[in-house]
Amino acid sequence: MCGIIGYVGGSSAEPILVEGLRRLEYRGYDSAGLAICNGGVLTCTKVAGKIARLEEEIDGRELPGQCGIAHTRWATHGPPTQDNAHPHTDCSGKIALVHNGIIENYAYLKDTLEKEGHVFTSETDSEVLVHLIEKYFKGNLESAVQQALQWVTGTYGIGVVAVDDPGKIVGARNGSPLVVGIGNGEYFLASDVPAILRHTRQVIYLDDQELVVLTKDGLRTSTIADNEAVTKIVQEISWDVDRAEKEGYAHFMLKEIYEQARTVSDAISGRTVQDDGTARLGGLNLTDEQLRSTKRVIITACGTSFHAGLIGEYMLEEWARIPVEVEYASEFRYRNPVIEDGTLCIVISQSGETADTLAAMREARRRGARALGICNVVGSMIAREADGGVYIHAGPEIGVASTKAFTSQVVVLSLITLLMGRMRHMSVADGQRTIAALRALPGQIQTILEQADEIKRIAKIYCEHDNFLYLGRGCNYPVALEGALKLKEISYIHAEGYPAAEMKHGPIALITKHMPVVVIATKDSAYEKVMGNLSEVKARRGRILAIATEGDSEIKNHAEHVFYIPPTLQALTPVLSVIPLQLLAYYIAVMRECNVDQPRNLAKSVTVE
Repeated sequence: MCGIIGYVGGSSAEPILVEGLRRLEYRGYDSAGLAICNGGVLTCTKVAGKIARLEEEIDGRELPGQCGIAHTRWATHGPPTQDNAHPHTDCSGKIALVHNGIIENYAYLKDTLEKEGHVFTSETDSEVLVHLIEKYFKGNLESAVQQALQWVTGTYGIGVVAVDDPGKIVGARNGSPLVVGIGNGEYFLASDVPAILRHTRQVIYLDDQELVVLTKDGLRTSTIADNEAVTKIVQEISWDVDRAEKEGYAHFMLKEIYEQARTVSDAISGRTVQDDGTARLGGLNLTDEQLRSTKRVIITACGTSFHAGLIGEYMLEEWARIPVEVEYASEFRYRNPVIEDGTLCIVISQSGETADTLAAMREARRRGARALGICNVVGSMIAREADGGVYIHAGPEIGVASTKAFTSQVVVLSLITLLMGRMRHMSVADGQRTIAALRALPGQIQTILEQADEIKRIAKIYCEHDNFLYLGRGCNYPVALEGALKLKEISYIHAEGYPAAEMKHGPIALITKHMPVVVIATKDSAYEKVMGNLSEVKARRGRILAIATEGDSEIKNHAEHVFYIPPTLQALTPVLSVIPLQLLAYYIAVMRECNVDQPRNLAKSVTVE
């Protein structure tokens, strides 16, 4: 949550900070602000509302200075008001701070600081940090930050500047991501790479309990606890800045839906061995013997990634014959999970920074499980802390509602399943058929996208409804969950996903002519059962939109609207069946004049509990 950008160098800070905020707005857009140091003056400007409001506020004003920090907020403590917007300043108005995370002991710290005479102007937990730094500041900002953080319990990614220690940004991380960009005589601090990619591709990633000091002459990293120097590896970002642009599309979400033919291809590329009918995944860091000896798999994730994990459960049990449990990461970490010898924990997170998923992975490893990460962001905490893993190679996903990451996650899970299945029961011929089906997916996705106007036409019919029911069976049940989630996220329509057979155990009471029912009814082992469910809905005058397999003429007798997708292996059907549901949600949201890329109350990366 929240977006942080900092700059120190030889250029004017203000335009760099504002541009960086625009590229981070998907992380939060309740309020925004910036603070720039120039000589002995700290200029802090902040507003409630989106970054466009901040741009209006500073339009025409001169904000000189070559060192500054900025922030776009997703509210946790305190509503999105100007007072609660970041940056926060100390009592003297000479120190400014931006923060991403949650300070768990802020109430105690605030009470203590108020008794010492500090005056607070916001309702946020973040403000305690700048007053705590003020308490220890004696001319050296790095030392003050280091001392202050010894008292803090919680998560944070912070950037701090002080006019009495000029030309310097101090950043620190514990549980909330921070990346440092390295330019030519200039340095950047950000919560995510897109904020700085137009200026540099050279980055380092801070680990938890690390601090960085940036000046135009260089950087230094150290541990927070004892100020020991830390050597960091400089990494190069491989993707182009254009991949974080809309490129002519009306919204990032639509662009990312249309990118899926390519991103699925990228997830597969170089990872299959046709002759052997198996997958090649170099980053697993597991020997063949360790994979063969796996007795049980736990998949843990949140949101859309959780739905991908449910599909992975079907795949692994069907192809590899391994018992699998899929757990919400937020629940797993607070239970007393049973981790036996031979347990493999697969954690899935687009950002690689999801707080609950990261904590669940750490708990599983602490109890003896080996952990594999499936994530998109190179250098993220899950990627660094997992025993091994696989990048999905989807490129930057800016739209808050995940689309291309989901399909790439499912493809990567299918590759892991193929590898483990071939080590157990899957024949070479079945492996080769699976590879052929995987390689056909990008072209099949493209044929679906070419029919987007048909989904748009259907969306126009249903866009005024306020309730939807999504049904699926087998591996398409998670697709029903995902389709309902997409609609909820961006159109604010109440939607529920159910296993189709469970409709008779309660939800059927809701069905009337005013309740659209979206059914994934592809030709698979559950097809006849789904046809029975369609009859039950139709008998109660429900309006049915079916996602069906090309060539199925029977389904037209049951559904009011039918959208066809190409045939594929049953386990891979979700990669295709989810795309029309993504488009349906998108077009309905647009027709209801919702902000598709920045839905209310949501942010892209959930890095706080």
